[in-house]
Amino acid sequence: MFELKVTTHFAAAHQLKMVAEKCENMHGHNWKVEVVVAGNRLNEAGVLIDFGELKAHVAGIMSQLDHKYLNDLDMFRDGNPSSENIAVFVADTLAEKLRETGPRVRRVTAWESEDACATYIPEG
Repeated sequence: MFELKVTTHFAAAHQLKMVAEKCENMHGHNWKVEVVVAGNRLNEAGVLIDFGELKAHVAGIMSQLDHKYLNDLDMFRDGNPSSENIAVFVADTLAEKLRETGPRVRRVTAWESEDACATYIPEG
């Protein structure tokens, strides 16, 4: 089994509902996102996936979130744009992009601060 990890960042504002009062006010974070993909087989070049290709996919996903008010985005209209739901969105979107190339999303971690993060591990 091989694992690759890339990290990236984005800045955005959000407002959470039905959580601690402080978080119900609009506020922002500089998120750090870690993406781990895994697979058993290397391609003909001897890599699981080219880091450049993986980073390009992740950058495209980050562009949907960066410098946005997350509550206004379609993917969060039915739920809180929490770190947990951000991790799910990144994982699901990346999984769709990688569907044909082989590696699968192993986990995505969304850090909203230096000491607080949420990790999503897709089943299967």
